Amino acid sequence: MQTSEIVLVGGSGKTGGRIIKRLEARGLTVRAASRSSARPFDWEDRSTWRGALEGASSAYVAFQPDLAVAWAAQAIEALAKVARECGLEHIVLLSGRGEEGAQRSEAALKASGINTTILRASWFCQNFSEGAFVEQIIGGRLQLPAGEIGEPFIDADDIADAAVAALTDPGHRNKIYELTGPRALTFRQAVAEIAAATGRPIEYEQVSMADFTGGLAAAGLPQGLIDLLEELFGQVLDGRNSGTTGGVAEILGRPATDFSEYARRTAATGIWSV
Repeated sequence: MQTSEIVLVGGSGKTGGRIIKRLEARGLTVRAASRSSARPFDWEDRSTWRGALEGASSAYVAFQPDLAVAWAAQAIEALAKVARECGLEHIVLLSGRGEEGAQRSEAALKASGINTTILRASWFCQNFSEGAFVEQIIGGRLQLPAGEIGEPFIDADDIADAAVAALTDPGHRNKIYELTGPRALTFRQAVAEIAAATGRPIEYEQVSMADFTGGLAAAGLPQGLIDLLEELFGQVLDGRNSGTTGGVAEILGRPATDFSEYARRTAATGIWSV
């Protein structure tokens, strides 16, 4: 079992905080690396990378804003070089399904020669409760440019469990796991399940891409983020990722969490209450 220090690049994100709690519960030494951490890490300031990685033997890496952006692969390649110079033996990379940019980043990491584990995840269930969609869900209407294409939403807790397994068991090194939920739902169906779990009406409305991006711009979101969301909704959600996989069972030995279970559990916290 891995007992040396583990660093989480992106430790403040949806998966990072969950992973830290799990590793600490095992008595392992772990630290987060983000712009606000004691040893700061900024993807856009490479001078911060070495200080954030030194002293660790392995790392979990969640790239921000998304591996789909044009400069991600170059950044991952450069990070792997610094990691090897710092003595890291293993990197677990959070990747995405069906994204060409993500595949380029995976290739750059594997070409570095460092031991890798790739976790290719579908869209997070937690986008509805901890991310971009939560305010609209609370407001009773989610508006997105997504139609009747299904997505097998994955619970971030399943990703965290998979990452911990990869970080602590050398048997998962140099493997790729595709992590999905057990069934695909459209966004409309997902919202209906959230409504059922909360016991109050919540509607889904499909809007045009122009209306969607225009609303984001009016809300003050940076153009780079708008372009990224346009790519994700316009290209990645085209059916290429609708199929489910057995990746969660393969790495964890148990089934993936169903969206309905996530919805019930999350509704009980009151996060979607008006």
